[in-house]
Amino acid sequence: MSTLAPLSPNRPVTSRSFTFVSSSSSDDDDDAPLPFPTALPRSDFLAPDFDPAEYLSSLANRHQTLEDLRSDLRERSAAISTELLELVNSNYTSFLSLGDELKGGEDRVEDVRVALLGFRRAIEEIKGRVQERGTEVADLNKDLVGVRGEVETGRKMLELDERISALEGRLAIGSIGPDSDDSDEDDDENEDELDGAVGSSSAKLSQLANEYVTIDELADDIGRDTPFVRKTEERLIRCRNTVLLDLGAALKEAKQAGGKGQAKLLKLMGIYALLDAQAEAVKALKSK
Repeated sequence: MSTLAPLSPNRPVTSRSFTFVSSSSSDDDDDAPLPFPTALPRSDFLAPDFDPAEYLSSLANRHQTLEDLRSDLRERSAAISTELLELVNSNYTSFLSLGDELKGGEDRVEDVRVALLGFRRAIEEIKGRVQERGTEVADLNKDLVGVRGEVETGRKMLELDERISALEGRLAIGSIGPDSDDSDEDDDENEDELDGAVGSSSAKLSQLANEYVTIDELADDIGRDTPFVRKTEERLIRCRNTVLLDLGAALKEAKQAGGKGQAKLLKLMGIYALLDAQAEAVKALKSK
């Protein structure tokens, strides 16, 4: 029957493998040191599908402490580093002289250089054409902006003419001219109902004045020096004078109404201010 050999008193207890000996072994065999694991084969690390975690798992049956295994791996790493350094040193001179040893290939290098020069010239030509097209596009954009501005100006001119024509039509229908024979009679007859008098409604006069102001601002927007606006200037002046005549007639009605016409009088003065015609308003108030 085999028995477990006693451990040497001079050797620390580790997890290394134990050796079983028979009871008939001598005392010298009992003092023999425990066997150490063989070195890790280098071929294990050269496998194409080498996986560190899997490899370490395969060492579970190896009777060796973790610290001893780490020591073996450190020694293996140091040995590989030493071999790599020796390999670099042994081939360093050959590596430095590699450039001098290269011969031939000048024709191919020249062909590549010529091809690169041609490619560079082609790139420069393309860049030049792109810049030319960019300049053309910029000029076209400027022209487009100018055309849009002219179209907008033309639209405003048409609007100006339409608005003036509409205002002329309204003034011809509802204006109260100074030569109107029945104006004084209408003033007397409608003294109690001032806003109902023909052509003297403050609301209607306010609409006419606002329309004139809109037309005047549109003319400023187009430009007073524009030939078209200069041609319409006479029509604008005539419209303004007609509105002022109507205001004068309405103001006369309000003055004749006395206290009942005070509210309307204030409204009419506001219309004078809208037309920037304060001087005409003072003149109308002073007139009898």
